[in-house]
Amino acid sequence: MLSTRIALPILAASLLIGLSACGSKDEKKPASQVAAKVNSEEISVHQINFVLGRSNAAAIPPEQAPRVRREILDKLIDQQLAVEKAVEKKIDRSPEVLMAIEAARREILARAYIEQIAAAQPKPTLEEAKKYIAEHPQLFAERRIYNIQEIVVPASSNVLGNLREMVAASKSMEDIAIWLKSKDIKFTGGSATRPAEQIPLDLLPKVHALKDGQGLLLENAQSITIMRLAASQSAPVTEAVAIPRVQQFLGNQRAGEAAASELKQLKANAKIAYMGEFAESAAAPATAATPAAVPATAPAKAPAPAAEKKPASSNIEKGVAGLK
Repeated sequence: MLSTRIALPILAASLLIGLSACGSKDEKKPASQVAAKVNSEEISVHQINFVLGRSNAAAIPPEQAPRVRREILDKLIDQQLAVEKAVEKKIDRSPEVLMAIEAARREILARAYIEQIAAAQPKPTLEEAKKYIAEHPQLFAERRIYNIQEIVVPASSNVLGNLREMVAASKSMEDIAIWLKSKDIKFTGGSATRPAEQIPLDLLPKVHALKDGQGLLLENAQSITIMRLAASQSAPVTEAVAIPRVQQFLGNQRAGEAAASELKQLKANAKIAYMGEFAESAAAPATAATPAAVPATAPAKAPAPAAEKKPASSNIEKGVAGLK
């Protein structure tokens, strides 16, 4: 429901606005900007617009906008009433609430700084978008929809060599499943239909190279995955359709890299001293993650780069239950 999606921005992003309003009763807003009065406090049109801007406003049909704005106002009224009671009971002075307010403040400021860096990056050009499209034909001109079957076996089962031989011999998934059962080896099986953009970019070239009926084997520290391309269907995407989405993807990717680089530089220039139990673990620096403020968006619904070298079995629909 739309009202549910609106509630979270109100309770989270507007938390500081609501609490700070209680300490500034002398600052009155222009009458034309007041949407409602709640006891001695006012709720402004700007507050409604702020929450609306944080929601999926572009998806709201124009004829529904008045109703949505009224819903937001009603929720802001509810929020203000709760804030007033919280202040009256001195909940705003409790250590837990003070810590939560400070955490929200830090998050908002850090996110705003990262977004400022992202906004300063040059927009991807038409030539850059065309170059990306040419370098990734499996997502565009040669895009396909794949029906993939897979079997996932724990790496600890020590059957990598056997599985590799069976894949090389083009054994069917049913034969592999029967063999695993005969050895009393636990495994999971599944199948799903996925377009190219829903396959991790580092795995897509391998899947794209398969012909119908062919398979491949993937391994990591935790598991071994046998994948078989049961069938595929050509579904190309034209350059005209792809270009704006690729530009958006490249822009988000550029912003993420710029933000990560800035944070790395700030950390290098800062004086950071780990204390207590964290002093020992400081010798093994954690891998910096791309800030959440600039998530990657995929071109032509192409996948964002994934850390995994294979799709997790939980993402595969259990369409081959008989293999278990």
